[in-house]
Amino acid sequence: MIRVRVTRALGSTPREAGAEMFVTPDRVTGTIGGGQLEYMAIDRARQMLARDEADATMDVPLGPQIGQCCGGRVVLTLDRHGPAPQDHADALIFGAGHVGRALARALEPLPVNALLIDSRAEELAQASGPTLLTPLPEAQIRAARPGTSVVIVTHDHALDFLLAAEALARTDLPYVGMIGSATKRAQFERFAASRGVDAAGLTCPIGAGFSRDKRPEIIAAFTAAELMARLTSSSLKKYPCNS
Repeated sequence: MIRVRVTRALGSTPREAGAEMFVTPDRVTGTIGGGQLEYMAIDRARQMLARDEADATMDVPLGPQIGQCCGGRVVLTLDRHGPAPQDHADALIFGAGHVGRALARALEPLPVNALLIDSRAEELAQASGPTLLTPLPEAQIRAARPGTSVVIVTHDHALDFLLAAEALARTDLPYVGMIGSATKRAQFERFAASRGVDAAGLTCPIGAGFSRDKRPEIIAAFTAAELMARLTSSSLKKYPCNS
């Protein structure tokens, strides 16, 4: 396998320095921005595999000569590498009702390992993707890896409050969201205060500010976007050229 890494990005470029993709003879994982730049890098990586080369460098101006108009310049480093690293984040979705199932579907193509959790087997049976049937969902929050996101969309407000308080008691979860209204949030804040939990880190309502449409699929789409914005916020930059 060849790792292709952007080591310098000057001017307007489709990806930032540090972006990577991994190339095998028949597969590509990740992206350095697409377009002719990526095709050229894939071709060079496969030449390296065929010739048993260890490393190479490409200095590519993103101009009309390669069919791209970004105007910047990219330096790529290509080297031998083991299996492609797993860069997927973990997300626990509590509640396998309409919104929970829709959110799990919305996250499927994204770099997120989503697990749909419920105590109702009949609801989980309608879901696609990984599920967990458990009578003690709060235990999954306690056992979650640092960096795990939590989305709470159960059928029971009391359970929602219990799970949210459990998640907010940790300081290493980047996103804790709960479905509900401003009134529900105010009720939770009182509940959290009685338990000595700071509710400031709670996102509630989830997926708000985009649309008043309350169809499960729409709520799920906006929540997925909100979650990904939170997970990628540390590396967000403005890139004038997207392709």
